[in-house]
Amino acid sequence: MSATLSPARPRRGRPYGSWLRGIAITAVTLVFALPLVWMFAAAFKTNVQVTDPSVGLWFTPTLDNFRAVVEAGQIVRSMGNSLLVGVVSTVLSAVIAVPAAWAVGRFSLHRTGSVILVARIVPAISLLVPWYYLFARMGLVGSYTVLILSHMFVSVPLIMWIMISFFAGLPVELEEAARTDGLSAFGAFWRISLPLAAPGTATASLLAFVFSWNNFMFALVFSDDRTQTVPVTLFNFISYASTDWGGLMAAASLITVPVVLAAVLGQKYLVAGLTSGASKG
Repeated sequence: MSATLSPARPRRGRPYGSWLRGIAITAVTLVFALPLVWMFAAAFKTNVQVTDPSVGLWFTPTLDNFRAVVEAGQIVRSMGNSLLVGVVSTVLSAVIAVPAAWAVGRFSLHRTGSVILVARIVPAISLLVPWYYLFARMGLVGSYTVLILSHMFVSVPLIMWIMISFFAGLPVELEEAARTDGLSAFGAFWRISLPLAAPGTATASLLAFVFSWNNFMFALVFSDDRTQTVPVTLFNFISYASTDWGGLMAAASLITVPVVLAAVLGQKYLVAGLTSGASKG
């Protein structure tokens, strides 16, 4: 008598796992999305409607808040200031931090890297007083230079901290082969390692730009009316007696758009950078 093999029955636990995973993803998405939805909705409300709990998402929208914010002119100028400071500080930080991260990973400069990365744990607020004294003596307070330098203090260690793991995950044999073909150490980095680490560089640069765009403390202390950035401009909507909630939400919606666009346009490199950094090593 020959035994017949019956087809294996599919496991019944997978559908439940998929449902639970979907529910968890939906819950996390709602937690992060609801504040943004409320902010964008409040931007089209009057101040009375914003503070009225009975007014939800069903209301007659108005563009008065956006019109008032744009006509005031300060938000447009501050967005230009934030864009200038964010792009310049991010580019300069990447120019410094990416080769430094490669050198730390390839030449075992772990002590030097540790000294530089200490800036990641030093509270920035503890540096404001000595920085202000130093920059005031140099006549830089209120200039774009002091904002760029202060943002680089955080952006350089941030980019370096991210990029060290990327360069550590790249096969050293590729650079050794390039050295054998006559390239110098820096030539192997420039032609071999740097192109392979492009997703990581894009990820680290995007995170550094977001930090610069959202930074409030440095801009509040070191900027003036001419160099004021968007977080300080938002703070101006809050006064001792009252808060212009409609204008505040409209301005917050406007300054959120550039960051969202940067994340959407760089999504391919952002996802590739995060996943490759987790899978290599």
